Amino acid sequence: MNTLIVINPNSSQQVTDGINAAIDPLRSFGVPIRCLTLAEGPPAIESQKQADMTIAPMLRLAAAQTDAAGFVIACFGDPGLHALRDQTAQPVVGIQEASVMTALTLGQRVGVISILPGSIPRHMRAFGAMGVMDRIAADRALGIGVADLADPGKSRDAMIATGKRLRDNDGADVLIMGCAGMAHYRRPLHQATGLPVVDPSQAAVSLALGQIRLDLSHKHQRSDHA
Repeated sequence: MNTLIVINPNSSQQVTDGINAAIDPLRSFGVPIRCLTLAEGPPAIESQKQADMTIAPMLRLAAAQTDAAGFVIACFGDPGLHALRDQTAQPVVGIQEASVMTALTLGQRVGVISILPGSIPRHMRAFGAMGVMDRIAADRALGIGVADLADPGKSRDAMIATGKRLRDNDGADVLIMGCAGMAHYRRPLHQATGLPVVDPSQAAVSLALGQIRLDLSHKHQRSDHA
C-alpha cells in the first residue's frame, strides 16, 4: 500500500486533470499519487444534495483501491470525509478542511472564493463545525458554475475581482480558492492581489503525504496495557 489516492467526486475528467496538474510538484516527495474521477458523480457539485449523493459510490471506489496508502477527497465541502475515515485506517484528508488549516498558518483573516451563492451556507456550516468562524473574513461567490471555471474568459477576471474585494472590503490577508476546479488560477490570483492563495487540493495532498510518511492515523490503536 504505497499510493495516495485523490478522488474527484464529480464526473468531470477536466476537473480531475486540473487537480492532477496542480499537485504535480508534490510528486517529488516520492509517494505515488493517482487521481480518480467518480463516474457516478454529477458533472458538478454545486449543492448539499449533490454532495451527499456522491458519498456511497465514492466509498465503493475507495474500497477498490487495494494499493492505497491514503485518500484525498477533492471536493470543497468534503463529502463523505468522516464516512471514509470510518471505512479505513489510512489517512483521509478533505480539501476544504486542509485548506482552512493551511490558510490559518498564512494569515489572520481568511477570504474564501466560492462558485455560486448556494455554496456559501454549506461552507459556513463546515467552518462553524471546525470552530474557525472568527477567522473567516468573508465567503464570496463568483456566480459562475463549475463547468465555466475552465474558461479563463469567463472566470479569470471574476476570480481576481472577487479576490480584491475580499482583500480591500473584507480585510482578508489570505485567500482560499473554494473549488477544486479553480486550481489553475492560483498563480494569477496571487500576482493580482499580492496575498497568499491556497489551492485546496495542493493543501490536502501536502497534508496527506505528511501523514503517510509519519504513519499517522485517525484510528486510535488500543494499547496492550489499556
